[in-house]
Amino acid sequence: MDKYARGRSEVRKIQLTGGSTYLISLPKKWVQNVGLEKGSQLNLLIQDDGTLLLVPKGIERREKQTEAFIKAKYNEDPDLLIRKVISAYLVGYNVIYIRPENRRLELTQRNSIKDFTRKMLVGTEILADSPSEIIMKVLLSYPDLSIQSALRRMCIIASSMHKDAMKALKELNRDLAHEVISMDDEVDRFNLYIIRQLKAAVEDESIIRDIGLTTRRDCLGYRLITKSVERTADHAVEIAENTLSLKEPIETELYEKIESMSRSAVSIFNESIESLFKEKFDAANRIVQKAKMVALQKQDLIRSIIKRSQFSEVSSLSLIIESVTRTVQYASDIAEIVLNLNINHILSEG
Repeated sequence: MDKYARGRSEVRKIQLTGGSTYLISLPKKWVQNVGLEKGSQLNLLIQDDGTLLLVPKGIERREKQTEAFIKAKYNEDPDLLIRKVISAYLVGYNVIYIRPENRRLELTQRNSIKDFTRKMLVGTEILADSPSEIIMKVLLSYPDLSIQSALRRMCIIASSMHKDAMKALKELNRDLAHEVISMDDEVDRFNLYIIRQLKAAVEDESIIRDIGLTTRRDCLGYRLITKSVERTADHAVEIAENTLSLKEPIETELYEKIESMSRSAVSIFNESIESLFKEKFDAANRIVQKAKMVALQKQDLIRSIIKRSQFSEVSSLSLIIESVTRTVQYASDIAEIVLNLNINHILSEG
């Protein structure tokens, strides 16, 4: 489609024919650009704001095949190259080339980029790998994995991480604590994928329904929720890391208090996500209230830690309580976003 069609505005008058049929003419160049002719059919999609989206029937919208070229400097930090790759992926480039500026790509650069791509970039494959060039291509199209499916997977992993982190604390299981820490990569992987999809939808409204959402307002809400889920997983990691700093298991009574608060936090987190998927305004409102009550347990637990624990362990256990509290707060944040997304469900037209 040429520049004529992009961003151009034209005013057309509605015509009335036969006393009951309304007609409007279409721009000739637009008709030619999309390959329409006499007898062609158009799908008319009614948008939430009352506007109409015209989609030529039988013509599938193609995703932009955009290419990004990244120059790798001699002796450049692989982490910096990875950050450039992430930026290109999030912006929406489908093909990413990494080429040396004047020498061969270093082995550490190549291995770091390949390892990161395989672990962290959903739907991305390495098409070419040589000292002169790495080519990456995003093969996953929008309908293949919806935003809801990716977010649900993130939430399941984050919830599981918290439960395992508490089990590691109870048993002082260092292997399990390390496993929790490693699981964070999977959450980050889906987080990057969701951000990429949401950025594309904000730029092109026709993609919004393809990724499973309805409006641009949904995109903003899901972006904030995804961030809260990602931070929730980060706090599971912090619980695991602070567990690793303990020298001996904590006493049973203190653990049971911490575990009780953690169980409530994870339950509220899961309920907040379900209220999102089921679009339940009332449920989200109850979650906000429950979160406030659970957060009040923090100070009592801190006092118990100071009273019962050795001085060397107070800091680590206090940070674990802080991570549990933050989990509750992120669940409350998610519920408040659900309230905003579903406010129209309870408003009446007056």
